Amino acid sequence: MSNEEFFAAAERELMAEIDTSVPHSARIWNYWLGGSDNFAVDQEAGEEYARTFPAITVLARLSREFLGRAVRYLAAERGVRQFLDIGTGLPTEENTHQVAQRAAPESRIVYVDNDPLVLVHARALLTSRPEGATHYIDADLHDPAGIIERARAYLDFDEPIALMLMGILGHVADDGEALSIARRLLAALPSGSYLVLYDGTATDQAFIEAQQGYDDTGAVPYRLRHPDTVAAFFAGLDLVEPGVVPLPLWRPDPSPLDPPGSADAYCGVARKP
Repeated sequence: MSNEEFFAAAERELMAEIDTSVPHSARIWNYWLGGSDNFAVDQEAGEEYARTFPAITVLARLSREFLGRAVRYLAAERGVRQFLDIGTGLPTEENTHQVAQRAAPESRIVYVDNDPLVLVHARALLTSRPEGATHYIDADLHDPAGIIERARAYLDFDEPIALMLMGILGHVADDGEALSIARRLLAALPSGSYLVLYDGTATDQAFIEAQQGYDDTGAVPYRLRHPDTVAAFFAGLDLVEPGVVPLPLWRPDPSPLDPPGSADAYCGVARKP
């Protein structure tokens, strides 16, 4: 069997596992970002969400822009050459490996997810510059030890690693459990590593109502947290200026336009001492 035939068979098998009757956050996010890897149920859920909270499509774009700025900062200005991106979701434009390897072609990236549709599209993520490497592992956020064990096959845990938790911890309903997951992941990383994180915040009533409506569909719920709770993920780390702030306020690119406004998602980057 050729590689093409193998991947085609794997894709058919994985597609059979996908439940297209229930909306899925990764596919809805893909829809909001203008992607095509979604189904009618995701489009309907996305439209319903946006009717209650129209700013969600802007928030999706702002989150992608923050990812780009943070990865570029770490690769170009801090010399980070390894990235562990957990809950990466469906590939769109300006993925972590593309941004990192543009600044430093030798960068190594490991993507982590456990969604069948993401597995189908893993080949799109597994495209690295020849100087670096890009890998994908199927693992669950709730199993930090398993993630670290498998990531060790691809990353050097004696050198700094950027841990990317981009909008993923909201899927852990309990604040204590979410903090525990982040801390267990960070505990395995060497000094000089970084945490890059953002999450949606309960700072707009329309956002809260839209999220509750989505949760009521039977999809995996998402917990909107207080900004102070988002800041708690960075406890014990050395925050990079400007600290924990709304997405567009974290080191915005120079622009002749008005300064960026706020957003109902907070983010930050911090170094492990």
